[in-house]
Amino acid sequence: MPPIRNVLFLCTGNSARSIMAEAIMNDISINKGCFKGFSAGSRPLGVVNPLALKQLENLHLSTAGLRSKSWEEFSGADAPALDFVFTVCDNAAGELCPVWPGQPMTAHWGIPDPAIAEGTDLEKQRAFVEAFRQLRNRIELLTNLPWDKLDKISLQKHLDEIGNS
Repeated sequence: MPPIRNVLFLCTGNSARSIMAEAIMNDISINKGCFKGFSAGSRPLGVVNPLALKQLENLHLSTAGLRSKSWEEFSGADAPALDFVFTVCDNAAGELCPVWPGQPMTAHWGIPDPAIAEGTDLEKQRAFVEAFRQLRNRIELLTNLPWDKLDKISLQKHLDEIGNS
């Protein structure tokens, strides 16, 4: 059985994109069993965006345990060992991140912020649907990589390419 790879998704507020990415990763892992998703923010809002929760619930993904939290929870000695850290918003990508124990591989997977979408309720909901779609596509690409054939350099190349997809 392949090892469990811990994946941390970062966004400044940890209320929408990173939360959805955590839920998507854990949903995909129900079948694949080799990934565990986490999320955090540099300046967490302290609440999960209701439209993010609605999007997850509409697609029957578990929202149990999802909460807006600081990335400091993942930089201490008692934190899970991280294999990957992905920033999903441009603000977090430009911030000085903590030194992650174990030196996980990193990449930027920028996704437009659905939480700032303006317009009707339907237009706002569409922004969350689109962010979810982009995140799910990238996470599926990650989980379907030929892990047994990748060295660290080629893996980093794939991670960067996924972020540009």
